[in-house]
Amino acid sequence: MAAGIPFYAQLINLFAAVLLLISFAMLAQRRVLSLIDLFAAQGLALALSTAVVGWGTGQSHLYWSAGVTLTLKVFLLPFLLYRLIRRLDVKWDVEPLINIPTTMLVGIVLVVFAFNLAAPISNLSSTVTRSTLGIAIASVMLSFLMMITRRKAIPQVIGFLAMENGLFFAATSATYGMPMVVELGIALDVLVGMLILGVFFFQIREQFDSLDLKHLEQLREDE
Repeated sequence: MAAGIPFYAQLINLFAAVLLLISFAMLAQRRVLSLIDLFAAQGLALALSTAVVGWGTGQSHLYWSAGVTLTLKVFLLPFLLYRLIRRLDVKWDVEPLINIPTTMLVGIVLVVFAFNLAAPISNLSSTVTRSTLGIAIASVMLSFLMMITRRKAIPQVIGFLAMENGLFFAATSATYGMPMVVELGIALDVLVGMLILGVFFFQIREQFDSLDLKHLEQLREDE
């Protein structure tokens, strides 16, 4: 054990590193089913990290946050995404706008930028999780990069959900999480948004026989 660093803080740093690695794995992933699995793994790491923060700091409300995260991000949303994939008969649906090596290089630059951006904020913070703020911001940026470099709708939605994971981890790192009412409201919004997007996917597929968003641009130009 490193001197002066509590065991729970080391666990938090470990889960933060896992979150960052999963973000890079999602950025490089080509298969949509594997992308859903990685999203569920990211949700599990986020739930475990939140529970460890609650255990180490005595913030009991974080146990509820971890439970909501586990239920929503590890079980419910992946289940809905799997059903959506089966109904749409989509297997290989991740088409990047730029090649994977270039995307990974851009991701590394974003991580360096995120750590430099978080450094002054971390110095002002008094939480034991302040060292993970840079990773949280990097995860948000990598998820946003995944959204803008994917051609199809489903990977973009998974990128949006992963970005919400990064924002939640950033809140936990900076302030030991958000009030439970806010977290439940966000969870409900994400769930409702996922259901609405599911209907939206079916409408796109029925109209264009594809989930490529370039068809929406063509429709707008025709109008």
